Amino acid sequence: MAKLTYSMVTSLDGCAEAADGNLGAGAEDPEVHTFINDLFRPVGTYLYGRRMYETMVFWETAHTEADLPPHILQCARDWQAAEKVVYSTTLKSVSSAKTRIERTFDPDAVRKLKAEADHDLTVDGPNLAAQAIAAGLVDEYHLFITTSVVGGGKRFFPDGVRLGLELVEERAFDSGLMYTRYRTR
Repeated sequence: MAKLTYSMVTSLDGCAEAADGNLGAGAEDPEVHTFINDLFRPVGTYLYGRRMYETMVFWETAHTEADLPPHILQCARDWQAAEKVVYSTTLKSVSSAKTRIERTFDPDAVRKLKAEADHDLTVDGPNLAAQAIAAGLVDEYHLFITTSVVGGGKRFFPDGVRLGLELVEERAFDSGLMYTRYRTR
């Protein structure tokens, strides 16, 4: 059975999306970006909400831009190789290969997807992740914590959730960003 991971850059005060949109520095660092590439290269399927998909679809054509560093080109290749499922009631069509739209998030369908998958899956974006967390589907949590306190915004973990987690990995980067990986107990 494949595992489902929820991963995002977060502020030090736990926001995955700041009210002003800026979570602080660190994730754009080539060392961090290369680490993220290596970490998520084995992912076979990305589960996105519409807004996260619209942010990530950049990777479909990123390789066509001039003078991109190798770690950015690798990220584009890895993203293009994976399947994408976009959960949206409003999106009319997708603009990337290996992508399909689902109109509702069905926990049983995701359980089946996990059971049948040869490669791990991720759920991306705090809104969609909240549904996966509530359904008990998330196996691991990967936080990339910046050095900024943003004072509010959309939190990484949804309100009202209580989880017992085990810290299984941590790493500090020269940029000050901290990576932590937790497994559900």
